[in-house]
Amino acid sequence: MSQRIDAHQHFWQLTQPFDYRWLDDPDLSKIRRDFLPSDLRPLISAEGVNRSVFVQTQHNVKETEWVLELAQEHDFIAGVVGWVDLASPECEDQVVELKSHPKFVGVRHITQDEPDDDFIVRPDVLRGLHVLEKHGVPFDLLFYVKHLHHAATLARELPDLPMVVDHLAKPRIREQVTEDWLPQLLEAAKYPNVYCKLSGMVTEADWQNWQTKDLKPYVDLALEAFGPKRCMYGSDWPVCELAASYAVVHQALVDLTAAFSSTERELIFGGTATHFYGL
Repeated sequence: MSQRIDAHQHFWQLTQPFDYRWLDDPDLSKIRRDFLPSDLRPLISAEGVNRSVFVQTQHNVKETEWVLELAQEHDFIAGVVGWVDLASPECEDQVVELKSHPKFVGVRHITQDEPDDDFIVRPDVLRGLHVLEKHGVPFDLLFYVKHLHHAATLARELPDLPMVVDHLAKPRIREQVTEDWLPQLLEAAKYPNVYCKLSGMVTEADWQNWQTKDLKPYVDLALEAFGPKRCMYGSDWPVCELAASYAVVHQALVDLTAAFSSTERELIFGGTATHFYGL
C-alpha cells in the first residue's frame, strides 16, 4: 500500500502564548493538556499510518509558524494547514511568507465559531479566498450544517480553489438525522474542487455509547456523493479522545470502507490527501 496519511490532526501546548480558552469547557477536561508530536507518533505507527497533516486551532499566524518548526523536527508531519487573516490587507503578504516553507499546505479559519453565519461569504473574506486561489493554497471549510450551503456558493465563486469540508460539516450523528444535511452536501459535491474529510464523527455521536454502525449512514452518503477520489481519512486527534482512542477511530473507518477496492481504500487513506494538499 502507498503512504497512509491522517489528513486531520492537531497539536497544542498550554504554555504557548495562544488562546486556549476553548479548552476551559468542563466537558473538554480530558483533552486539556499538552498534545505534541511525541504523543501522536506511536499512535499512528501502531495503525500503519505513515504521515499526518496538522490543522490549525488558532486565529494566529504564530501558531502556524510554531507548528512549521515542529514539522521540521518531525518527518512524519507531512503538511501544516495554518491560518492567515483572510479579511486583512496583509493576507497576501502572510500567504507569500508562509508559502516559502515547503510544509505549509493550506489554510483554515474556524468559521463555525463566527457570530455571523455568513462570515465566509463576506466581500472582505472572499477577497482573501481569492488570494488563496491565486497562490494555489487549499482551504479547509470548518462548518456546521447551517453553514454548509455556502460550500456550493464558494465553489462557484472560486472554481480554482481546492476546498475540503472538515468533519462532513458535523451532521447530527447522535440523533441519526440526515435531512437537514444531505441536500447541502450533495449540492457541494457537484463541484469538482470540493472534497470531504471523513473525520470528526465520533464527537458528533454519543461520546459514551456510539458504535461504528452509527457512523455508517454518514460515511456511505459522503462516499456516494464525493467518491473515494475526493474523500480522505482524518482522525481529528486529540479531539477524538473525548469519545474514542486513535486506534478505535482509525479502525472504525477501516471497517466502514471494507467493501471498497484496495485502490479506492488507498485513495481514502492517503492518495486523496496527497493530491489535495500536494504533499
